[in-house]
This record gives sequence, C-alpha cells and structure tokens, in this order.
Amino acid sequence: MFQQKHQLSIQTNPLSIQDSSALMQVDQNDTSIVAVDGMQNGGASQSDPIVYYSKRLQDELHALGQKIKQHEDNLKLLNTQRNKLDDSILDLQVTLGKYHSSSVSKIENDRANLQSEEETNEQILLHEKSAAGVLCQLKTRHGAQVSHLTLTKDVLGIVASLGKVGDENLSRLFSEYLGVDTMLAVVCKTDEGVKALETYDNEGCITKSSGLHGLGASIGRAIDGRFLVICLENLRPFAGDFVADDPQRKLDLLKPRLANGETPPGFLGFAVNMMDIDSTNLFHATASGYGLRETLFYNIFSRLQVYRTRAEMLLALPLITDGAVSLDGGMIRSTGVFSLGSRQDVDVRFPKSSGMLDIADKSAETEKQIQEIRWQKEKFQDDIKREITLLNKAKGTFATKKAEFLKFLAQSSSYASQNQMQSGQDRSTPR
Repeated sequence: MFQQKHQLSIQTNPLSIQDSSALMQVDQNDTSIVAVDGMQNGGASQSDPIVYYSKRLQDELHALGQKIKQHEDNLKLLNTQRNKLDDSILDLQVTLGKYHSSSVSKIENDRANLQSEEETNEQILLHEKSAAGVLCQLKTRHGAQVSHLTLTKDVLGIVASLGKVGDENLSRLFSEYLGVDTMLAVVCKTDEGVKALETYDNEGCITKSSGLHGLGASIGRAIDGRFLVICLENLRPFAGDFVADDPQRKLDLLKPRLANGETPPGFLGFAVNMMDIDSTNLFHATASGYGLRETLFYNIFSRLQVYRTRAEMLLALPLITDGAVSLDGGMIRSTGVFSLGSRQDVDVRFPKSSGMLDIADKSAETEKQIQEIRWQKEKFQDDIKREITLLNKAKGTFATKKAEFLKFLAQSSSYASQNQMQSGQDRSTPR
C-alpha cells in the first residue's frame, strides 16, 4: 500500500507597514509554502514547526510595524507642538516690541517719540490740493457733521488715519513701503460712495463743480492730479482664520518655515498684524461684516514680512512671497523686485498706537515668558531626538526580521518542492 501524502498550503496575510519614507511590505505570494503532514486524518498539524515559525515571524513583523507607526505619530505630534512654541515666542516678541535692536538706534533721524493722530492730520493737511487734504480740512472744520453729508457719509477715512503703529521706525518703514499715494488714499465702504466723489459730463470729462472737486474748490483747495480711492466692498478679504482669543483679530497667517521646521532667524511677523486698529473698525467695517484688517490692510500689505536686519531678510529670500522689510531699512517689494539706495522718508505716517504696552515696564516679564517657552521647546527637542532614535531602531529590527522571514520562506518552498517530487515518485512506484 502506498503511504498517503497530503499537501498543505499555508496562506498568510499580507504584512504591510506604512512608513514615512517607503512602504515596507511582505507580499502574500511570498508566504505560500507547501508542507508535508504525516497525520493519518490528512489535516494540518497545529504543532507543525513550519506553520508555527511562520506565524511567529508574521506576528513579530506586525508588532514592529505598529511600533514604527506609533513612533512616527509621536514625531508628528512633537513637531507640531514645537512649532506652536516657536509661534508663541514670535508673537510675544512682536506684541511687546522685542524687535528693538541696537542697529535700530543707529538709524539716522530716528525720533524719540511716536507721533500722534494730530500730527498725522497735520501732515495730511500739508497736501492742500489732494483729496485727502480736502476731506481732512472738512473734518477739521465741521467735525462729526461730515459723516452726515451726502458726499462723505460713505467715506471711512484716509489710509494713514485708519491704522496705528507702536514703533516710529516701523511707521516710517510701512509708510515708505506703501508710498504717499497709498497713505493718502480715500477709503469708502461701498461702490456708491466712490461714485459720489467724482461725476462726469456727457463727454466723460470731470465735472469740477460737483463731488469732491466742487467741495475742494469751495474751500479754496482745488484738487490737482489723480488720487486713489479704495472701495472696501470690492476688495477680496482674507479667507483664513483669526488668531484665537486675540483682541485685535490678527490674521492667522502661516509663518515661513525652514526645512527643519524652524522660522528663519530674524523673522518678526507680518506687517498686516503689526497694525493696531480701533475697535470700531475691527468688526463690520463693511455690510458683509468684515473688518479693516482682513480687507484694507490685508490688500495693501498682503503677506509683507518684517525682519530684524537686512542680512537676515536676504537669507530668508526663498521664503519671501509678498515682499519684506527689515528694521535697518532693507526692502523687497515683491519676488525678485528690490528697493535699493538710501531710505526715503514719506511725509505722511501712521500715528501712535495708544494701546501699545510700555516696553520698559514689561520687558522683564516678557523675557521670563520667552525663556520659559524656550525651556519647554528644549524638552520637546530632547523628546524628538529620543523618538527618532527609537524609530530608527525599530526600522532596523524590522528590516532584519523581514530578511529572516523571506529567507525562511525560500527554504520552506525548497523543502516543499523536494517533498512534492518525492510524492510523485512514490505514486509511480507499483505496489
């Protein structure tokens, strides 16, 4: 009687571990082996060493894969928390004026005191034949009654008077960057307000006796040349979120990041978030409910970055998309467009921010807060290094175990093939 042989095909589940750099996978086809079972009932013995060893290797690989995934998730979380600490440090530096440096004090003609709103109005009035000068003169003479006039009831103000800056140097930089025409631009809420400022005859010529031109002529300030008018309802507002719990509703802009996740050295923040805006204009400056930061100032500044020095600004050049300025006078208008030469003072600047914290009184407290955050960051850095070490160790163990498993599969397949040949020979032998 021929001895009965039974073939056993062991199918294992595919083992797949998703890694950030590559997909480490043991394929199902690699784990199909043939074993010999000498049991009388023809079934597969659960104590078969081939089955047992194959299952054990698969379980070990699966566990290692789970461990790799866990370390990768931990790294992502730690990096996110570290970046948040970086942002907190930058926000403290910008808010409390920690961007002051020794280089700033060397800038020529720097003033010791910040200018007031009255000084800004005086600067606007010096432009006698400008639309801004006419409106400012009208407000000086008639005060709050101006807002009830048909011609000016939709005029929100002049750009230079709608925002404040807490630092004289920044005020000069922003004014130079924007230019006098933009600083003197008239801001209207709606398109109807823009139309009321200037009318035309049947031939398309300006009617000098009506609108803002007629008003200027009536007070001896005939408007000469062009002037800018900004219509808030026609601007595309910032579509992102605001910084959580920020009373000034600063825009939650993504800060520039180096390849290692750090912000570039010397980066202080975005110009649009360095403007202080009166509470009346933070909300509902337009019928749609938008404020001045996400409409007017976002459109004139966009994502203009501010750096401590020109050298640091130039090092961060690949990360600058919408221009940048530095406290020592460096200026990049847009990608590839640089403003070189000596600084040029614009005679209309933003007024003092009345809500700015006293740097002298708060510097010690701020330095303490920054130092505490830096200590937390160092702890995260240590945790990140430890996770990277554990991740690399788990990947190395996985690679070794995978090689062992594939070697085992090859040997098992060879063994199964030999038994298949032997089984064929036994069947061909007569009783």
